[in-house]
Order: sequence, then structure tokens, then C-alpha cells
Amino acid sequence: MPTTATPLTPPTNITIRLPSKYSSSTSTTANTSFTPPPLEWLYRTWSVTHSNLSLWHSARNVRITYKAHPPTASAPPKHRIDDLVEYEARSGTGGVKTVKGLDTAAAPGETGVWQWRGKGWMVLLTSHWEVLGWGERPRPDGSGEVERWVVTWFAATKFTKEGVDIYSDRREGGSEELVADVLAALRGLEARPLAEMCAEGRLVPVEISLPWKES
Repeated sequence: MPTTATPLTPPTNITIRLPSKYSSSTSTTANTSFTPPPLEWLYRTWSVTHSNLSLWHSARNVRITYKAHPPTASAPPKHRIDDLVEYEARSGTGGVKTVKGLDTAAAPGETGVWQWRGKGWMVLLTSHWEVLGWGERPRPDGSGEVERWVVTWFAATKFTKEGVDIYSDRREGGSEELVADVLAALRGLEARPLAEMCAEGRLVPVEISLPWKES
């Protein structure tokens, strides 16, 4: 009889792995215990709450929506997900700007290492990104609700420097306690360049001003 895979329980502790760029030259064992998130867990809209990306320093209400990409007969044997970025100008003027892309996993069965390619007129643009940490835990306000978080790392491109993003599944961002724990874990990483990248004043909050404008 076929067996049913046991659903992966999201971690409640804060564990951050190193990007592949740094893990090969560091003695850390953190990567060996890392389990990437299930696709179904990623499929939602995430609010970008902290980032090194200079573009987001002049933006607000940055959010990323991941959805399943329709399978095709000619599709590669790798996971693919649709990637929609939406953001507003920090000045509050104008509408919602969007960037559409397609993420392809680095290897069959992989859900933590991705190659992004733009859609439409941006089809020639590509970037590499990785999930460094993810999880969920009860909110400290006693509401009984959980808050989910993700940390991603993006490699340098011709147009951007490498950097780190922190996501929250809540529009207003994660609780102060959760954000503090995630930042502490990032700043404690063994790879000095990455820890410095996440130092105070370099990994900065992205402005959130609710309600979001809708595209």
C-alpha cells in the first residue's frame, strides 16, 4: 500500500543557515540540520519587513506573493513557483508597482534554493536566492494566533549588491520579540561578511503603512 508522507512541522525555534556562498568555507554545522520549507507553506503573501536592498529604502508596503506555477508537459523536473512583488512609493503618491517573475528550484525536490527570472520585458533579468531560515510560533500577545517568518539571501547581480530580506506573514510585520530573535541569529552567524551585512544600520526596516494599496 502507498504510504502518506508525514507533514513537516514548521520549526518554532530560530535557526539560520549560511548561504551556499559562505557555508563551504566555514566550519559551522548549522546547514546540516536545516530543512527547507514545504512549498505549500511558502504559498502566501509575505510582507518584507527588513532588507539590504537599496530599492526598498525608497519604498513601503513591499510584499511578495508565491503561488504554484501551472505544470506543463515540457516542464523541467524541478519545482517552479510564480513570484509577484508589489510595492508603493514611500512618498505615498502613485499606485502599486509590480514585478512578476518565475522561480525555478536549483535541483529536483529542492525548495530552499531558487533561480528567479523576470517575466515580460524583464525576462532577461535573473537572480539567485536562498531560504536561510523559516518557521512559526505563537504570538506573544496571547491571542492564540501564530506568526510566520522567513529569512532569504539574494546573491549580487549587475544591478544590486547581495543582501538579506526578512519576511512576515502579517501585514504589519512580526512582533518585536520575534524580530529581535531573528536579527540576533543573523548577527551571530559565523561568516563575518554576512554578519556585518546584517549589522544594525545595514539591515534596515522597510516602511509599513497600512492599509496596503491594492493593485
